[in-house]
Amino acid sequence: MKAATSHQLAKSVFVAFTALGITFTLHAEIRSKSQGLIVVQPRDLPEVAQMPGNSLFLHSDGSGETYLYIEQQQGARLTTFDVTDPSKIKLVGSITLTVPSAFDFVRPLDGHGELVRFRDSKGVAVLDLHNVKAPSLRMISGLSESGSTQSLGETGLLMVDEPYNYVRATPRDYQVVDISLPSEPVLLTTVKEVRHQVVRDDTGTTFLLGSEGLTVVRRTSVENDYKTHLMQMSSN
Repeated sequence: MKAATSHQLAKSVFVAFTALGITFTLHAEIRSKSQGLIVVQPRDLPEVAQMPGNSLFLHSDGSGETYLYIEQQQGARLTTFDVTDPSKIKLVGSITLTVPSAFDFVRPLDGHGELVRFRDSKGVAVLDLHNVKAPSLRMISGLSESGSTQSLGETGLLMVDEPYNYVRATPRDYQVVDISLPSEPVLLTTVKEVRHQVVRDDTGTTFLLGSEGLTVVRRTSVENDYKTHLMQMSSN
């Protein structure tokens, strides 16, 4: 009886530690010694973040919310994440797009849109962000060929009739290094084949789009300063 009880206890302990190990593997974040840097890997984000992407950009809606848009599957899918709180990144959703080719985000338009340029001179379009959680893509009539663009403030642009030569991004490995102790620099992780990156200045968050999907590098001191700033603004 005692042997059976001991066996059951050992089995329970094994299962418990196995479960803990699985939880740790799935949800562990890479942190610097000072806790000033936190690396959120693709496997720690929603599953769709583990897909490679073609381009990405950030958009703030003016009411305190910030969204990250990632173009995937050669432009056939646009995935939206709520990155307002870098510690709680949430998937908003994915939409299917009917487009001639992969595209790049060129510039914001009047706070409610983003100019999009298709690669290989296949035209331009506007990503309508009036509904930030369900954006839509509209081709611009009369602009079937892509030229270079020049800004006319926030409400206009000049399209110049000249060839647009898309320069493909060269994939590069990015190493995240902890130098909180200059005498003992520590390599936290290597992000493979990064083609695009974007930085959210107010929170100090860096978004890297690599071959394994989306990696997020957080800077906790900047995040805390930003939260303090928001609290001060709300109390005034």
